[in-house]
Amino acid sequence: MSQQSSAPANGFIELPDTDSLDRFLAQSNGSPAIIFKHSNTCGISARARAEMSRIELPVGMVTVQTARAVSNEIEARTGVEHETPQVFIIRDGKALWTASHGQIKAEAVTAAFNDAKSNRLL
Repeated sequence: MSQQSSAPANGFIELPDTDSLDRFLAQSNGSPAIIFKHSNTCGISARARAEMSRIELPVGMVTVQTARAVSNEIEARTGVEHETPQVFIIRDGKALWTASHGQIKAEAVTAAFNDAKSNRLL
């Protein structure tokens, strides 16, 4: 049984299974949530992870090598085809914004999160 997640210093909350994904999304209480799909064997993903570590918000991280079922579940729920690295801003089960590969920049993710929080992304 997995434990309640808490954000470490870098803001990443590992999402190893669908229960942890559901808890992470439920904890947003209707606010947007950030999910980052990461590959620990990809240089582009390592650069994206460095960008994401600059974000001062909780970030749910799915490491695709160890949590492929979670990655597949995100694709099924959102209808957004899998890529790695990939970032989602999700609210109420809908992907409001996504980015992948070189598009993943801390400033862009933060701006999209703020737009989603103020309902400018619908």
